[in-house]
Amino acid sequence: MAKSGQEMRAAAESDRIPDIVVITGMSGSGRTQAMHVFEDMGYYCIDNLPPRLVLDLARVVGINSGVGRHLAVTCDLRSQGLFDEMFDVMHQLENHELTVKLLYLDCSDEVLIRRYKETRRRHPIALSGESLESAIERERLQLQPVRDRADLVIDTSRIRTSTLRNRIRRSFSELSDQQLLDVSVYSFGFKHGMPVEADLMIDVRFLPNPFYDPEMRTMTGNDEKVARFVLDNDVTRKFLKAWRQLLDVAMPGYIAEGKTQLSIAVGCTGGQHRSVAIANDTAAYLKEQGYHVTLSHRDLKLANVTTG
Repeated sequence: MAKSGQEMRAAAESDRIPDIVVITGMSGSGRTQAMHVFEDMGYYCIDNLPPRLVLDLARVVGINSGVGRHLAVTCDLRSQGLFDEMFDVMHQLENHELTVKLLYLDCSDEVLIRRYKETRRRHPIALSGESLESAIERERLQLQPVRDRADLVIDTSRIRTSTLRNRIRRSFSELSDQQLLDVSVYSFGFKHGMPVEADLMIDVRFLPNPFYDPEMRTMTGNDEKVARFVLDNDVTRKFLKAWRQLLDVAMPGYIAEGKTQLSIAVGCTGGQHRSVAIANDTAAYLKEQGYHVTLSHRDLKLANVTTG
């Protein structure tokens, strides 16, 4: 029986996203930054775990238990015994029907030397009196068998942290780029103070104001009558067209820069009418585009609102 398109996509996704990712590579190549990316993607993460404990940890946290959890571990493989152990463990994981991929981070000697000199850290395998160059060369030779077995090798010599983040996300995330960006949209009132945490802020005090209608004065932008007053006029329609065009350009740019959290603040005078209506519309628009959005109204509790 032929599989449906949805079933084929699910199977392809399952092949792409492993249950367990083992992160290793050259010291100073960016393993800590890589671990942070996996944390942001929702992986259960453990740093510097001995290979023999990976299977036990997978059982403890419920990997492959049907809850959709994934595990990422960094393993410091600097001896023949440890990476032989790692290969044995990977075989055991496969026998337990757990998929595992090995991510190897590499970096040029020149860049590694510069990084160590900038941080003034001692290379972790350097012997007493051994030069930094010699320690790096020795580690590279030791890790060559691991590099040869890796499912994905990323050279971090000439890439920014945001590029590394995007490479990892595209290789190991079940979510789309839009879903990986947590967007917070909220309204506020300028008279209660400007938000300091906003990444993107828009002032909508130029829009027609329902406050001057006695019936709507004690309503909010969550009320249908107020929302229609704010949204259904030529000024707002022109604004929303331009605002959405700006979002269509800015949001992919934030993703390309590797941003994982973004706050968008919409302000009017009191944070009761216009900003609430526009924040609601903005959140709905971004959700339609596939973004993970949370919506809130910072100053609505301070408004003079009629209830009941």
